[in-house]
Amino acid sequence: MSLYADIHKKLGEFSLDVTFETEQEVKGILGASGCGKSMTLKCIAGIVRPDSGRIVLNDRVLYDSEKRIDLTPQQRRVGYLFQNYALFPGMTVEQNIGIGIRSLQSDAKKRKVSEMLESFDLKELAKRYPGQLSGGQQQRAALARILAYEPEVLMLDEPFSALDTFLKEQMHFEVQKMLKVYTGDVLMVTHSRDEVYRFCDSVVIMEKGRMVEQGNMRELFKHPETITTAKLSGCKNFSRAEKRGDHHLFASDWNVILRSTSPVPDNVKMVGIRAHEFIPEEKLPEENGFHLTVYDISEGPFEVSVRMTAEGNDPEDDSRLIWWKTESGQWRKKYHETAPEFFRTDPSSVMPLTD
Repeated sequence: MSLYADIHKKLGEFSLDVTFETEQEVKGILGASGCGKSMTLKCIAGIVRPDSGRIVLNDRVLYDSEKRIDLTPQQRRVGYLFQNYALFPGMTVEQNIGIGIRSLQSDAKKRKVSEMLESFDLKELAKRYPGQLSGGQQQRAALARILAYEPEVLMLDEPFSALDTFLKEQMHFEVQKMLKVYTGDVLMVTHSRDEVYRFCDSVVIMEKGRMVEQGNMRELFKHPETITTAKLSGCKNFSRAEKRGDHHLFASDWNVILRSTSPVPDNVKMVGIRAHEFIPEEKLPEENGFHLTVYDISEGPFEVSVRMTAEGNDPEDDSRLIWWKTESGQWRKKYHETAPEFFRTDPSSVMPLTD
């Protein structure tokens, strides 16, 4: 099972230019709102026509601008879960599930609907209408309708955006169970790094219609190469950087020379360090050491966020503040009365970044 997508389309202020391939996996498409993630899915589904490109699903050509091939959405066998689930309001749950099953005779169709109601724990809700369902129930009904259609690829467009925090956690487990039994490839559009980390094998990073990076999810999060990827994967601390050797750079906003396990590219622009990678010390370390002053503190029930400033920096310049995150219990036990001044970061945590 595989999907190949090469899509080009002018979108107002920028152009959508993406090329990627899936191979029996869950692939995330991660990017800020308005970067072209959902438009990519709509082009694959046949809802929107690209200006040019080629889309191939399991050796079937769905779209080819040069050969003038453009299959209808019904011909593509693509399952698309919209952000608002798109259930038909005038149909019951079982009618919504059955609407897409056109290849089966009446008895077989009833069995299929019954099977999906059972699989998604919807039997008691079969006669209800979408307006009578909670957000989580609507999502289960929408997923049941899509999978009853037996699509060759499943596309999830911000599948948890309409759910509150508690329900979102529950649905994470429900979707994980569903993905284990689904045999096709999956595309998941999201702006949540946590969802990508939880569900996806690989990830495409997008910014203003273009792909910035793509590859194995865990490797990309651990060793991002670009500023965009580092930001989207949750990094908060950035400084302008100058190369000072194959594995050394000068972080000019923090006035410190840092050693990095990763090679420093010639075109390095910035360096990133994640907030939880700062380690308090009793004195200033000789390597990768920071002398920092606490600017403000935000305490949560499980985690404390501390913003600090390096020596010589204006604390009112938000761009130069350094974030440190630690467990609430650790903070209250060790640092509540006297915050640490000296920190170090491991060379493996130093991320040299290009544009």
